[in-house]
Amino acid sequence: MRIHDQKLRSDRMVFYEKDIDRLNGELDAFLELSKARCALLIDRDGHQVTRRGEAVGSSVESISALIAGSFAATKEMARLLGESEFTVMFHQGKRDSIQLQLVGERTLLAVLFDERTNLGLVRFYAAEACQRLADVFESMSHEDRGAALSSDFSADAAAALDQLF
Repeated sequence: MRIHDQKLRSDRMVFYEKDIDRLNGELDAFLELSKARCALLIDRDGHQVTRRGEAVGSSVESISALIAGSFAATKEMARLLGESEFTVMFHQGKRDSIQLQLVGERTLLAVLFDERTNLGLVRFYAAEACQRLADVFESMSHEDRGAALSSDFSADAAAALDQLF
């Protein structure tokens, strides 16, 4: 049972305030260099980790879920074409464009940009940013991430509840 608990913990991404601050710093630097409008960091399940830059006009939760779904569908297309997966996707609209890029194994960087910049700048700086973000995730994975509950937790919790009532 203990090994199963450890696997669940390692599979789940847990972020503390200092983690988000580090990730936000990397995204802010990327936005400054690339002149993109917005950068979203999303886990592969479609949950937003953090967002920097201009506000997104629609529901960030919906956009995050759709980005993850789009990436999952593209992964299957890559597999059918003999690739393990495509790590970068690009969609161009009349005004706005979006680039999606895999960061490490479990996170996606979505970059929204318009005519204030160009795809070449976004791609160049996104590649750098993804490496730096992956380094942050790697360092997070080596940190002691959990505060283990004491063996007396149940008794302590029961005592604290008794004092309240």
